[in-house]
Amino acid sequence: MEAIYIMGILTAIIALGEILSITSKAKIPTLLVVIGTVFILLQTGVLPESYIEASTFVAAGSVLVPVLIVHLGTLIPLSVLKKQYKAVLITLIGLVISVVTMLTLITLIFDYNTAVAGAGPLTGGIIAYIVTAEGLTEAGFTTLAAIPVVVFALQNLVGMPLTSILLSKYAVTIRDDLSQNGAEESGESSDPMMSTKTKKLIFPDRIMQSDFFILFLLFIGGVAATWLGDVTGINYSLWSLAIGVTGSALRFYPDRALDKANSTGLAMVALIVVVISSLVGITWDQVVSSLLAVIVTIIIGTAGLMLGGLIGGKIFNWKPTKSIPVVLTALYGFPGDYLIVEEVSRSVGRNEEERKRIMDELVAPMLIGGFTSVTVGSIVVASILVGTL
Repeated sequence: MEAIYIMGILTAIIALGEILSITSKAKIPTLLVVIGTVFILLQTGVLPESYIEASTFVAAGSVLVPVLIVHLGTLIPLSVLKKQYKAVLITLIGLVISVVTMLTLITLIFDYNTAVAGAGPLTGGIIAYIVTAEGLTEAGFTTLAAIPVVVFALQNLVGMPLTSILLSKYAVTIRDDLSQNGAEESGESSDPMMSTKTKKLIFPDRIMQSDFFILFLLFIGGVAATWLGDVTGINYSLWSLAIGVTGSALRFYPDRALDKANSTGLAMVALIVVVISSLVGITWDQVVSSLLAVIVTIIIGTAGLMLGGLIGGKIFNWKPTKSIPVVLTALYGFPGDYLIVEEVSRSVGRNEEERKRIMDELVAPMLIGGFTSVTVGSIVVASILVGTL
């Protein structure tokens, strides 16, 4: 099948997810629909694995990942980023409590090796999954190798709906506060994100009118981040975020750079295709054979994350409906955290002013929480745990 037909199928599934998300007011996240639908189609043979592998968008999405993360850095002004230390600490509290809970309870129910097999992937994304799977194989625990695969595939089915429900409740309080206090007063709590001043860039305005030039600048950042990752051994996503934040602060990048280049939509589609490509190779047999351990791992691990979010929220005086979702980003990371905030703001906000206020207040802590857990915390957790096997 030609690539255009494959992408027609995949974009139809993504569009279905968007429609269900909009009609359900973000209670059914887009990625949940996409992942569930693609998994069923793969297992029934309706969508052969070779179709997704043949999609050129998988390669395109992989190339765009560092570019998108640089773009994310331009979403959050440095003044706001400095204020997000609470999101970082709350996320770390959640990770520690979740890991300790899993290592204790799952070891009692099954064994320590099973606990390790599930703990790494549950606290983060694909890199933690790869580290855990490779560690299990090298240690000779091949019978447990299916656990991290299935945990990685299914954990977002729990994390995303919980996040959407809790964030929607918190978004209502933002909306009501805006209605009661007025735009001017409520906007004072998020001045950096609400600022409408045009930032003077180091490049002439006439050049920055070019979508292609902005994309070129973003790709410079992506290339530099990838090179730095190879040279230093520090994951490229951290470099991408740092380059985006620093570049925005130094006025090298415009705010919301990818939006200014009118390229966000297509880039996000490519990234979603990369996400669903991770489902290739997962079989019903793998799911069935490891289902009990996976279910126990997800329940205990998620409960630990939520408990950590609750405790962290109490310490830093955050409402549970805000602190718990920030920690739950460990279950899905980027782009899920960004997409859910976007869906919630679009669904709960009754006008553009309310939607912008909700987006501005939630996007920074959610993205920082996701990067803290998926990009940093989970890799550290997985690397340490597999070393104990």
